[in-house]
Amino acid sequence: LTTSTPENLIAGDYPLVTEPETIAANQVLKRGALLGRNTVTKKLHLCVAAAEDGTENPVAVLVAAMDTTGADADGPVYKTGIFHFSGLEVGAGWDKETLRAALDNAPLFAI
Repeated sequence: LTTSTPENLIAGDYPLVTEPETIAANQVLKRGALLGRNTVTKKLHLCVAAAEDGTENPVAVLVAAMDTTGADADGPVYKTGIFHFSGLEVGAGWDKETLRAALDNAPLFAI
């Protein structure tokens, strides 16, 4: 008997747009990591609500788990979509309500 756990990331039929982006070094990220873009390096990092380098603004969701220990790496990210909050890996300072407010002007949605 084989069992599987259903994915809890994708939450709706909103078009999923993916593209490769540079994920900054020294991170171990799960599928569904909410990412923000550093305004200086333009690389993506786990989005932390209290950051002050641009990474506090969510811009993408990681398509697959990545380990960038030691070096930057290119990886696919969702640029649009509807996602279950419970399926996202979010950095410090986020809860469902604060994330929804932060996504008001983005093509990403958390339910």
